[in-house]
Amino acid sequence: MDLVAGKAYPAERRPIRHLDPVLLLAALALAIVGVLMVYSATHASLVAQHLDPGIYLKKQATFLALGAVVVMVTASFDYRFVKVYAGLIYGASLLLLVLVRTPLGATVRGSQRWFQLFGFQLAPSELAKLALIAMLAAFLSELRSEERSLPEVFRASAIAGVPALLVFLQPDLGTSIVLASILVGVLVVAGTRPRHLGILALTAIVLIFGAFQLGLVKDYQIARLTGFLDPANDPLSAGYNKLQAEIAIGSGGLTGLGYLRGTQTNLDFVPEQHTDFIFTVVGEEFGFVGAITLLLLFGILIWRAFRIALLSKDAFGTYVAAGIASMLAIQVFVNVGMTLGIMPITGIPLPFVSYGGSSLLTNCAAVGLLLNIHMRRFT
Repeated sequence: MDLVAGKAYPAERRPIRHLDPVLLLAALALAIVGVLMVYSATHASLVAQHLDPGIYLKKQATFLALGAVVVMVTASFDYRFVKVYAGLIYGASLLLLVLVRTPLGATVRGSQRWFQLFGFQLAPSELAKLALIAMLAAFLSELRSEERSLPEVFRASAIAGVPALLVFLQPDLGTSIVLASILVGVLVVAGTRPRHLGILALTAIVLIFGAFQLGLVKDYQIARLTGFLDPANDPLSAGYNKLQAEIAIGSGGLTGLGYLRGTQTNLDFVPEQHTDFIFTVVGEEFGFVGAITLLLLFGILIWRAFRIALLSKDAFGTYVAAGIASMLAIQVFVNVGMTLGIMPITGIPLPFVSYGGSSLLTNCAAVGLLLNIHMRRFT
């Protein structure tokens, strides 16, 4: 008998024996690509400013090292403990979302989304994603019926609506979209009827229309939408990012210009190219082949997440894995879509690849939970 996380298991049933190496390797490969792309996206501009060209590289590598610890921690305990403390985790995330709007929060470029701690920025909206997944999974797994009734759907929507509203007011439209997608993904897996999802969609449309009428949508967000619909109408402002991103990706051709050799990247034509637009660096320097390879890694990651949802021993594990899969899928789709010009610019980071500690650590925690559910599917 072996003692693991406070429980005794026969040697052949130890959780570590059921580790998902494909999931772990895909996440690690994406994170390593992220570190390399962050350096490529930032070194030239830092050199031009006579600064250390490895500043962002070192920070991202530090986040990755911390992320490895987060993966091990979140994979080590029994994931069913998360269900017990889901309400506390959810409540703490809401408190952080409220506090970030006070003088404790830092304002960057008109958005108050971060806490400034020891030279690093902590985004509570990133933590809210996993908190919402845990709360929705805990709530839905306690329901008796196999199909969700309309009142139950609206109760789940209210659970998601509170953090989504707090995030929207920061303002952060991108993360609000992610939270809404998590809700839809979990509800679909939980057996929600299509007509109930339709009612939920109509309700969301009415609320979005109301947000426009009440002036809750900022002018720059409206400009991004109009720039997406007609970038040529304002090529130096709202449509600038979209046009430059398309030029950078198009210049990569089939195999790219080579690592650190991207002209658009080195000349810093694409704004925020180390965060929201980092896919343009991949496209320019590694071309169509590199971009497809990166998307293949994301496809493997999301496939393993859905597979773990199907293999989970209990409903809670299924809903957690489904929520994580939905979170990753919508972020990849919107982020890549906006660099290709098929989605509006919303400020969603590319998981594991974009620069940012909060995003990377959140995604590492998500991978740890997936590994946790997979390893304990027989216990």
